[in-house]
Amino acid sequence: MDAILDDDPLQWFDAWFEEARRCEPNDPNAAALATATADGSPSVRMVLMKPVGDRRFCFFTNAESKKGRQLAENPKAALCFHWKSLRRQVRVEGSVAELSASDVDAYFHSRSRQSQIGAAVSEQSRILGSREELEAKARSFGEAHPDAIPRPKYWRGFELQPTEIEFWIDGAFRLHDRFLFTWSDGSWSRIRLYP
Repeated sequence: MDAILDDDPLQWFDAWFEEARRCEPNDPNAAALATATADGSPSVRMVLMKPVGDRRFCFFTNAESKKGRQLAENPKAALCFHWKSLRRQVRVEGSVAELSASDVDAYFHSRSRQSQIGAAVSEQSRILGSREELEAKARSFGEAHPDAIPRPKYWRGFELQPTEIEFWIDGAFRLHDRFLFTWSDGSWSRIRLYP
């Protein structure tokens, strides 16, 4: 198995991701994103990764949400992709940086009008009185903006810049294959881990 693996984990991820896009029935770009407060209290949720150029691990969110506040306090995060149909998993850890406003604008305006409205009116992670309140707010905002939807200043994009990438391949009798790549001194090194 080791001999067939590329020494560049990003190329390996790209190959696996393309295979997942063909095999996974829903959202092959879905990943669990873990963040933490400054004192280390963790939180995890599913997000959709949206590559920007050659940057693979990008996501967009309301910066005033719980994840946005945690990333402001502690700009480190972890991702876990699990492709059940392929019986594979990829874990990615590293620091997080904000994407440029132009990248965020481009992605925001590539979304459907209704998705843009939803992002603009959602006070993500804060208390909502009722579903009806949210729907009324979306209707009102859409009527007030019959043309282009302005991107809210709090709606941002982030890139996880990996320092560790681990590939997991299911094996019979729990004899899984695990390969850990670590970025150091300008290059990747690879080791095999016990399952």
